[in-house]
Amino acid sequence: MQPVQQSLAFETVELPVKIIRRYLTEKQRQLLLDEAESYPYSSPQIEVYGKLHRIPRRQVWLADRGCDYRYSKQIITASPWFHYVAWLKEQLNSEFGQSYNGVLVNHYADGTEHMGWHSDDEPEIVSNSDIASVSLGDSRDFVLKHKTTHQKHLITLECGDLLIMPAGMQSDWLHALPKRLKSKRARFNFTFRQIIPNYHKKI
Repeated sequence: MQPVQQSLAFETVELPVKIIRRYLTEKQRQLLLDEAESYPYSSPQIEVYGKLHRIPRRQVWLADRGCDYRYSKQIITASPWFHYVAWLKEQLNSEFGQSYNGVLVNHYADGTEHMGWHSDDEPEIVSNSDIASVSLGDSRDFVLKHKTTHQKHLITLECGDLLIMPAGMQSDWLHALPKRLKSKRARFNFTFRQIIPNYHKKI
């Protein structure tokens, strides 16, 4: 992943994503936050320009059986669902007509932990499906950059916000979560995806 530049020029045009502020109630947020503290996170090493680097955050992949996920040349075996995140998956599927069967949970301990520019364009993701991202904990900036025009957008995501990246967006846009050094509290991000079952057993 490429590093995120801190000095950005932003356009004021229509966003390529949909945002629903405070999608989760205060009680729902707290139940999910409490549960997320017990997830089996890890910080795997990924290859960047031929060198191994440990990712600057913790993550876990929760999914249906057979829905393993490839991340930076590594196959991540699905861990079973927990109660409240499974409820949230069903809520999103019902409300938005999706068939999410996996979620990548990223845990950022504070503002020093981040994610560089990337697209969620792995081949096992069903091509005509949206990606839904729920934020919990401290507010952080979410940045979008067009792959051709380099147009940028900055969106501050608060606890309980839902961001939907529509089908096809990943082919044109990169996104990132830059550092926010003044942030001292944790942030959790739940990114729901629809995965082709047993995809990695076929290749």
